[in-house]
Amino acid sequence: MDAKNPDAMPPVTKTPAGDRPRGGTRPAARSLRPERCDRVALVLQGGGALGAYQAGVYQALHEAGIEPDWVSGVSIGAINAAIIAGNSPARRLDRLRQFWETITERKIWAFTPDGDVFRQARNSMSSMITMAYGQPGFFAPRQQSPWMSFSGSQGATSYYDSAPLKETLKELVDFSLINDQAMRFSVGAVNVLSGNFIYFDNAHEAIEPEHIMASGALPPALPMVKIGTDHFWDGGIVSNTPLQHLLDQEDGLNSLVFQVDLFSSRGALPRDIQDVLARHKDIMYSSRTRYTTDLFRRMHKLKTHLLQALDKVPAADLSAEERKLKAELGDLPDITILQLIYQQKAYEGHAKDYEFSGTSMREHWQSGYEDTRRTLKRQEWLSLPSEGAGIVVHDVHREQEG
Repeated sequence: MDAKNPDAMPPVTKTPAGDRPRGGTRPAARSLRPERCDRVALVLQGGGALGAYQAGVYQALHEAGIEPDWVSGVSIGAINAAIIAGNSPARRLDRLRQFWETITERKIWAFTPDGDVFRQARNSMSSMITMAYGQPGFFAPRQQSPWMSFSGSQGATSYYDSAPLKETLKELVDFSLINDQAMRFSVGAVNVLSGNFIYFDNAHEAIEPEHIMASGALPPALPMVKIGTDHFWDGGIVSNTPLQHLLDQEDGLNSLVFQVDLFSSRGALPRDIQDVLARHKDIMYSSRTRYTTDLFRRMHKLKTHLLQALDKVPAADLSAEERKLKAELGDLPDITILQLIYQQKAYEGHAKDYEFSGTSMREHWQSGYEDTRRTLKRQEWLSLPSEGAGIVVHDVHREQEG
């Protein structure tokens, strides 16, 4: 941090010109890419204003010469992912800064005295102003309450209009770059009619601003987004992390995954109603990473046992389908997940995900930057599991607790 300005975001460490990546190619500085690693993935959870933490994570990765081959997100994670995938490596950080500085440009207090009580008061005022006026370049309050609007009218199903976000995305994201598939890109949303979770993936369809907006259309604040003949809401109301989509790929690619979560499933026992509201939100939106990885481990073990059983059957006795299955089971991927989870400050309450002050944004960014740099120092964590081991998960905060 800048000693003269404690709110300043970490400066960018410039990569030597000869080492800078161009276009969608992998960076020249690849010292931290593990041996046998076929794919580096960045997986971004939803969490509104806390999403600046993910920008700090990306800055630390960028400075280390680690550029993702696949970026996936939900809600605010989808917006950050679109900015990363929709720009060349040399422009990604500048675009992320531009987005976060744009949506947090409103000044709350000219000066905040030192102490938690003052930060709590300032943060509370900031969240109330967001509720009253929306956020620049993100969403704006409707002129008429949905409670006073006629059923079926445009403003009857949300308190805010997300049109400003569409203009911001068009300005900051090159969708032709996403659709050229220089990087794998996917975002999650929920079909309003069926309730089914769906991924919009550039490997299967053209990505437009509406796909990003759909992933972040959290009801009842933001309106559902129509794509084709279907309507979609924020993916976080079903699953707040797109990790499952990556693990479901049957492509046999060994992967190093940076899973960036904004809500922690672990926390302190609530002491008052504010704590209850905050803890409830953390549990509701916390990542299902542990469940997802445990399920992957069980499936991997079952597949390994199935392969061992097939190995005992003479090849001549196997059907064509069984021989194909045996070949697939012999090429199971090994995956390392580095989980980074935002750690809530003592003065942050249940409104932390819609408290968009510039000071909080810079704190979140700095936290993501520092957590990632600390994680990358653990060189042994950057290795893939031994061949055939399946999956391993590392978390710098749990390591410290343990």
